[in-house]
Formats: sequence, structure tokens, C-alpha cells
Amino acid sequence: MKALINPLMMLEAFESASKKMKYDKEPTCILGVADSAKSHLIHALGSLRGADSKLIITYNEVRAKEIEEDLKFFEGDSVMLYPSKDIIFYSADVHSNDIVRERLKVIKAILDEEKITVVISIEALMDPIIHKDIFLNNTLCFKIGGTLNINSLAKQLTYMGYERTEQVEVTGQFSVRGGIIDIYPVNEDNLYRIELFGDEIDSIRLVNPTSQRSIENKDEIKVLPAREIVVTDEAISQAIKKIKKDSEEMINHFSKAGSEEEAVRIKKVTNEILNKVENLGNFNGIEGYMNYYYNKLYSIVDYFNNPIIFVDEPIRIQERWDSIKQELDESIKGRFEKGYLLKGQLEIVHDLSAIVTKLEMQKRVLMSTLMQKIHFMKWHSPVEFSMKTISPYHNNFEMLKNDLNYFIKNNYQIILLSASYTRAERMSNLLMENHIQAVFSSTLEEPLKKGVVTVSYGSLHKGFEYPQAKFVVLSETEIGGKKKKKSRQKKFKEGRKLDSFTDLKVGDYIVHENHGIGVFRGIEKIEIDGISKDFIKISYQDGGNLYITTNQLNAIQKYVGVEGKKPRLNKLGTSEWKKTKARVKSEVEVLAKDLIDLYAKREIGKGFIYSKDTLWQREFEEMFPYDETDDQINAIEDTKKDMESNKIMDRLICGDVGYGKTEVAIRAAFKAVQDGKQVAYLVPTTILAQQHYNNFLQRMKDFPVRVEMLSRFKSPKEQKVVIEDLNKGLVDIVIGTHRIISKDVKFKNLGLLIVDEEQRFGVSHKEKIKKLKDNVDVLTLTATPIPRTLHMSMVGIRDMSTLEEPPEERHPIQTYVLEHNEQLIKDAIYREIGRNGQVYYVYNRVNNIDEVANNIAMLVPEAKVAYAHGQMTERELERMMVEFINGEIDVLVSTTIIETGLDIQNVNTIIIQDADRMGLSQLYQLRGRVGRSNRVAYAYLMYKKDKVLQEVAEKRLQAIKQFTEFGSGFKIAMRDLEIRGAGNILGEKQHGHLDAVGYDLYCRLLEQALHKMSDHPDKEKIETTINIDVDAYIPKKYIKEEIRKIEAYKKIASIETDEDYMDVHDELTDRYGELPRVVINLLDIALIKAMANQLDMISVDQKGEEYIFEINKDAALNPEKIPELIGSYNKKLKFTVNEKICFALSINKGEKKQTFRQIKILLQRIKSLND
Repeated sequence: MKALINPLMMLEAFESASKKMKYDKEPTCILGVADSAKSHLIHALGSLRGADSKLIITYNEVRAKEIEEDLKFFEGDSVMLYPSKDIIFYSADVHSNDIVRERLKVIKAILDEEKITVVISIEALMDPIIHKDIFLNNTLCFKIGGTLNINSLAKQLTYMGYERTEQVEVTGQFSVRGGIIDIYPVNEDNLYRIELFGDEIDSIRLVNPTSQRSIENKDEIKVLPAREIVVTDEAISQAIKKIKKDSEEMINHFSKAGSEEEAVRIKKVTNEILNKVENLGNFNGIEGYMNYYYNKLYSIVDYFNNPIIFVDEPIRIQERWDSIKQELDESIKGRFEKGYLLKGQLEIVHDLSAIVTKLEMQKRVLMSTLMQKIHFMKWHSPVEFSMKTISPYHNNFEMLKNDLNYFIKNNYQIILLSASYTRAERMSNLLMENHIQAVFSSTLEEPLKKGVVTVSYGSLHKGFEYPQAKFVVLSETEIGGKKKKKSRQKKFKEGRKLDSFTDLKVGDYIVHENHGIGVFRGIEKIEIDGISKDFIKISYQDGGNLYITTNQLNAIQKYVGVEGKKPRLNKLGTSEWKKTKARVKSEVEVLAKDLIDLYAKREIGKGFIYSKDTLWQREFEEMFPYDETDDQINAIEDTKKDMESNKIMDRLICGDVGYGKTEVAIRAAFKAVQDGKQVAYLVPTTILAQQHYNNFLQRMKDFPVRVEMLSRFKSPKEQKVVIEDLNKGLVDIVIGTHRIISKDVKFKNLGLLIVDEEQRFGVSHKEKIKKLKDNVDVLTLTATPIPRTLHMSMVGIRDMSTLEEPPEERHPIQTYVLEHNEQLIKDAIYREIGRNGQVYYVYNRVNNIDEVANNIAMLVPEAKVAYAHGQMTERELERMMVEFINGEIDVLVSTTIIETGLDIQNVNTIIIQDADRMGLSQLYQLRGRVGRSNRVAYAYLMYKKDKVLQEVAEKRLQAIKQFTEFGSGFKIAMRDLEIRGAGNILGEKQHGHLDAVGYDLYCRLLEQALHKMSDHPDKEKIETTINIDVDAYIPKKYIKEEIRKIEAYKKIASIETDEDYMDVHDELTDRYGELPRVVINLLDIALIKAMANQLDMISVDQKGEEYIFEINKDAALNPEKIPELIGSYNKKLKFTVNEKICFALSINKGEKKQTFRQIKILLQRIKSLND
């Protein structure tokens, strides 16, 4: 990017600044440079000085993010942001580790001496960290051929902040299974699997955490600590002594002052801390006790090796530090005085003066826009730059043209940046058409021509001009409002989706296809006649027990009902279950017929054929300021394909709130309008209508598209005008509530109907929607996830697109699980309103919600607090939500009715009281209501103080912990929601049937019914039983955990082919080591069962040395070939046709080892009878 640096060389100020940097010991002070011009100057000075690394310090996180984004335009991925962590809430029981992960990536890059630029706010700079040597000494290196002791390694990993689990799913975990160690470092996308031979490292593999399969071999790896504090035995001993000493002093102090409550509290707090310190090694929230473990702490500055340090706006850094100090002092002092904190927890940040002392030892550049008195840093002889910011043009091309002509006339070097390549090329052509000389440059490496506009791809927050150098940079932000360069999309890791079996636990309800609903009691190894096998035990009503072999796993599923209700258990040996199943089956067949009729009707009907994408369509799509996710691209392409075909579109777009469904709808709407069609966008609530209306207006403002809204927010007079213009065809897109489907609303040429959350409309509205749908293209959007199984069974009947990828620009929501504490609630609210944000406070009881709201108002008197709940009238609720959206309310205390689809970007803190009483899916949806902007969002999940958590609630909080990391808890939450989605898509009537037989069996019955009615129905499959006298089970020594055992059995039961056999064999070897003989037997039996099933065999039974293969009477066998087959076996094979059709194969004791092989060969030969 030489073209961007060269013009600065002509400035005296630049030459003076670079000389001062080279020769002066004092800091170089720069005046007059603002916004993106600072990043430009930092890049230029750093490049000229050939700096190995740069550290840019600024006054807050938002500004740090801005500088990072601007610098990435100049320097690419070598720019990293070191985010600040939440000091006040670090004592939480559980918190998400995304920020720690980002910080550790930066620490690794610094210690690896990479040439990087780190941007940091004053908050992050204040955080104390351990000495870099401790960090380096605890970075583990593993090489093939090296040796290790498993017990010592497990202890060290725990001290490094890793958590030991049975199966590694998220970063910061490790597991040990025999001689296999899995470690998931915080700075990696995949986990590492180390396999030992004795104590020697035999192999190191990279493993996909979702599928748990190896993807690549490695010769050596490095494993970083999982936290910023690493402990040792000495550090732990020191911490225990110091904590006890502090505690005794504080108890004495409180007792003398007569503060018995505080004395009791600090005693309790101390016991809890000591319990963690003594038993856990490294634990969540340990950072709050750093002072106890180490006598001296350091700053990130200490990790660098001679960096150039740029300080952005020192005076604002001073102001920000003062407010941080005040916030910390108030919060910590209050908690200390009440006995919640120990003395050593008071000094949890470095003082500004200590940081300044560290900075004075490095090469520094201080940058300030205006001349101001700075007390805490030496500021003298500043170099003043003459620089101007660019005023926005607000899409006024004439104004832009005039300015460009002025710059050209005065021989300026001009760069115009555009956020997309196509748009940059179009801009270049547009300027040429308007007689402005312009060229397109993709790299900006060549010197700039004077008096010519160089158009290039890129993005800066603000443009700037250096009049003395006659150099100007214009960004798309000035030209057409806020535009953003698309971020590089991280590839979403494809992995296998988990099925319902992975979370099957003892005590769960289970559905057996033939025996009904029972309770899963675990796996039992049973020995019969000296042969050991594992059986699944299921208990039924009245004490009946059923034992089924593990190769019959396909006949059972975990029971999941629509609302998670407890089902009625069936009795063994009665016809009750058969009747239930038959009733549901007949209802499902009716539903299947309706679905197929609907599909056929739609196929016969001819829809409007839209033309291919126009140039305007491409330009409109390029103006979308983010990178589309892969799922979004697929959904958009599928929708367009439907529109460009002659069939009537009926597509369902399903994706989480904020995953980009609206953008799919916007593009489809724009495409419809391009061909002269009208679009109706139907939403369930007035507020949502307003939000979507604003969104459409914003996206389409540069194009001649008229967007209107029909809802209660418009006066009757305004509504009348919109309705008349719709009828005349003057309105292109109308967005609204059920008002759109009123009798008086007529369209001139409706082409596309978009329905948002159809399940939330009443029955009468649904009927009207149905009529409107008859011959127009329909796009339905839903935020409730649709289960994959249901999706698969409806392929070809209902077109669906699912968005499962989160948008890249989202900050992960920082989630904390902690005891209810009013001081912390106060801190959380103050922090949010301090950055001009708003807060949701969820309290799920209507009877005293007003008291809770009053209590919050007393805690935070400066905030405007209101409350909302479901027993208010629709208009009351609406008024409350509008006030909240408009920023008139700071804290909304609400039950769980907060509008699901609402996108309020200013609400970035949610506090949930009694979180342990809520289901995971509910918590997941509540948490998803914050974090819609580029700010860090916070979710505080609080449980009752001093409440002894019931086992269930404790497990739930443990699951929430995993769910903060999108581990298994997240998957359970998703499953909960999917069932709700299944109910929505199938309709109210089917809820009862879903409950009666459980979700999985219901889907299976639906799939069978749809298949039966299709053009090529398969004949009904029979269940084949296998009884061979060999030990076949999974030993406890091989797989300890029952859940993993069931998962393995499920995989083995799904073997259909030789390829499947090898795949399962490889996976088990990969995850658990070499297969014992008894496990190989299981695989062989599964393959034999599959082969026999394909031949319509009822059973394969061993009777002594004879193996009987019973064949179904309807099986397709060529009788003419049978004698030849029998003859080839030399009297060892017989064929009988009496009541049963059977082959009987004799295998001598001496050939026992070949049993499975011989059975497989015979099955293959029987198969060849049909060829």
C-alpha cells in the first residue's frame, strides 16, 4: 500500500515526527490528526521505522475496535485486538471464556515474536497478569516419540486452567481414556488427540470436536494455558496462608465493630474460596484472587520486546481511568464492607501511574487531536499536522462531483474507497461517464497520479485530507452513509449433528416401537450359558422389565414430548400400546395425504416466472454491509431458483433470531418489485411491523421502491391512502399486521407474500392467509428451529432452507452464572446505562413484579424503570415496548413474554432472576435477546442466595455452563426448541399425537406414511434377529461412561455396509484405542444383521454347530439356483421348506474362528441367487 504512504513523505510534519521517533528519548507528540487519519499515520510511521511490533493504547473498547478495523485495511490480519475482561464479575460461578480466548491468542502471538500490531483500551491495559516466564514454562510441547506421565500431565493441565471431562466438546477441556488424551487448547479450532504406547507418544492427531474424528496427523504440537493465571503447588500453599490470614483479620475487625452478620458472611466466603483453592487447583473466577498466588503481577506491556507504543488521546485515557477507578471503588468497597470480598481482592487492577512508568521505558508516540494539558505523561514540543476530516455527502452525487473536480483542478492525489469490488469498478465507470478521470486499483501499490481519482476496494470509518500534501482519501461512509467493509467470514466447522441418543440418561423415558413407553434403567451385562452380552433394561408400569439386545437399538428412541410433559408408562403384555400406535398411524396417514395433495396442487399450478437478476439487484445485494453466511447464500439462491421457475413458491426459511432471515426476504422482495410485482410482508405484532418497515426503508432508500406500512401506528386517514395506492399499484411493498389481510385491502398485482412466524396468528387469520396464498409465491419465516429429521422426511413436500450459522460480526454474549446479589445487579445496570444502553430484567412472576421493579428503581435511582407482563392488555404492552424501543425506559422488568423477534440493538444486558427455575431452551431464547449489535453483551443468570440448589437445578446450571460455550447444554436447548418447531410446522392438531408416541417415533411414522403414498413405495421392512453364541459387548474398561457406550452401540447398530463397518471400526479405534475382540464381535453381528435384513431374513440362529437362516415367505429367491448353491457346500448346507423357509449351515468347532467370515460368504451367495 505504498500509494497511501508516499504522499505523507512530502509533509514536513511527517519528516519531523519520524526524526523525533528515531533520535529523541522523550515521547514524540503529534497534534491535529483525528479519526481514521490516526490509523493511517500509525501505519506509515510504523512502516518507516520498520517496527517488529506496535501497541496502540486508546480510551475505550469501542474506539479500540474502530482503530483495529481501520488498521486492518492497511495491515491485514497482523492487527489484533486485546479485549478488556470483566473485573467486577470475575467472581461468578460460571462465565463464558470468549474474551479470555481472544486475549490468549494475542499473548501467544507476542510470545512467538510475530510481527503484530495490538490495539488495547485502557481497561484492558490495567488488567494484571502473571510473568511471561511462568506462561512460557507452562506452554507444553508434545512430539511423537516423546514420553509423558498421564497422572502428572492431568495435574499440570488442571493447574493450567483446563477442566477434566469424560468427552471434550469445547475449548479449555481435556480427557483421559486409557492411553488416549484429548486436549482442546483455547487458541485452536480443533482439539488434539495424543495416543500413547506405554508412556511414549505414538501419534498426535487433529480432531473435529463435533464428530470426534481425526482429520490430520501432527508431528508436534504446543498447548497453551487455558487461563491467564497458571498455578503451582507453591502458589497454592501461599494463597491458602494469605487467604486465612486476611480472613482472620477481617473476622476480628467485624466482630470488634459488632458487625456479626458481616463476620459470618466473610467466614462463609472464605470457606468457599478455600474449598476451591485446595480441591480444584485452577477454577472459574481465580483471576480475582491473583494477589494471593503471586507477590508481583505484570501488565501486557511487559510481554512485548521493544514495541513502538502509540497513545491515542492521552487526556481521554486519563478521564476514562478516573471513571473506571470510581466504578471499581464503589462496587468493590461496597462488597468489601458487607463481607463479600477479602482484602486481597481490593487491588485488582494496576494503577495508572504504574502503567505510565512501564510505558516510559519504551519508544512512545502520543497523539491528540487538540492541544490539551496532560498531567500524567510528558507532553512537549508537539509536531502539528494540518489535516481535515471529510464532511458526509449523504448520497448527493452532485456535491461529490463538485469536490472531486476541485481536488482534480488543484492537482490532488485522490483515493476513493468502496466496500465491494463490483461497486468500486462501477464507481470508477460512473465517474468516467461524468467526465471525471478515474482509474481502478486493486492493490494501491503503484504511485498515485495527480488529478486522477484512484478508486479501490476497502473501508475506513472516516475519510481525511492533507491540504499541504494535496492528498485526500474518501471513504464510502461519507459518500452514502454508514457502510462497512465486509469481514472475512470464518469457515463454519461442519460436523455431525447429535441425535437424541447422546443425551440418554438412566431414568429417562424411552419408546420401544413394539412395547411402548418405559423408563431406561441402563445397560446390564448378562451371562447366559457362558456367553456374555450387554442388554438395555427398560422398566414398564406395574414392575414389568424388558431386556433388549444392543443390536436392536433401532427399535428404541428417547421419548421427547412437545412441552416436555411426563408421559404415561405402558404395561407389558397388553394391547394398549398397539391401539395408541394404530390411532396415531391413521392420523399421520391423513396428514401425509393432505401434505401430498397440497404439494400436487402447487405443482400443477403455474406461477409467475421472474427474470434473472438485474444489475440493480446485484448492486442492491452488494450494499448489504456484512458477509453472508453460507446458509444465507444457499437460502437466497434456493428462493431465487423458486421464483425463476414456473412453480408457485412455498418456501420456509428457518433460523435463529438475528441469523439473517430478513435479508433473504428483503432480496426476494426487491427481486419481485424489479418485475413489477407487489409484495406483502405479514408480521404478528405492530412493533415488529414498525421494525421491519424501518429496515426495508433503510435498505431500499437508494432505489425507486415505495415501501409502506399498515398497522395501528398509522392513522385511519394514512391507512386509507396506503390502501388506495396499493389498489392502484403505486405501492411496491407493504409491511403490516393482520390489517393487510382485511377485506378492504386489494392489491393490483400481488406477486410475493412473506409471512413472519405464521404459528403466532389466530385460526381466522390463518384461513385468510391461506386464501391469499393460493396463486402467489410465499416465503414463510420462523425463528424456531426445525428438526433435521422432520426436515428430511418432508423433503420434496415442503421446501425448507435452514440458517444454522451465526453471523460473523456478532460478539459472543458474555454469560455469568452467580448468586443473587443486589450490589452486582446495581453494577451491571450502571455499567449498561453508563454506555447509554438499556437492560432487560427478567422476573417470571406476575403477582409481585411491581415490587421487584420498585426495588430495582431504588437500587438505581437515576434509571427509568418500568415493568411488563402477559396479563396487561395488548395496547398497554405495545405502549411499553414502544417506549422501551425509543429509549425512554432504561430498565424493563418483564416476565418471559419479551417479544421474541424484536431487534433492539441498544439492549445489551439481560439479568435473569431465579435462572435455575427455567428450562435451558427458555434461557437460550432469553439470552438471545441481547447481543444484536457490535457491542459486547452481558447475560447474568442469577439463583437464590444461600439456596441449597436441588440436584436438578444444579445439573441445569452445570448445563448452562456448557451452554455458555455451546457445548452439550446448547444441544439440549436446541432439541427442546426443535420439538416446539415440529409442533408449529405440523399444526396444533398433531401435538397430542406427538405426545402419545414421542417425537422420534412420530417422525418415523410420518416418513413411512409419506413414502407409502409416494410414486415408489418400498415394501415394509422386517426386523431381523441374530442369536450367535459369542461374547459381544463393550467392556467398562474400554468405554467407561454409559452415555458414550450408548452412543457407540447406536453407531454399531446403524452399520449397513462394509464401508459403514470400517467407518465405525476406525472411529472407535480413533476415540478409544484398539478394539477388544468382544467389540469386534459386535461389529460383525451388526453387519451380518444388515446383510440378512437386506435378504428379507427373519432370523439367524445358532443351534449347537448349526446356523439356521430363516427367510421371509415373500423374499425374492430364484429356486432354480438353490440346488447348485447347496451342492457347492458338500453336505454342510441344507435347505428346507416346511412351515418355514430355512437354510442351515454347519460349522465345525475347528472352524469356529472363521464363523463370521463363513456366515458373510453364505449371505453374499444367497444374495447372488436373486441376480
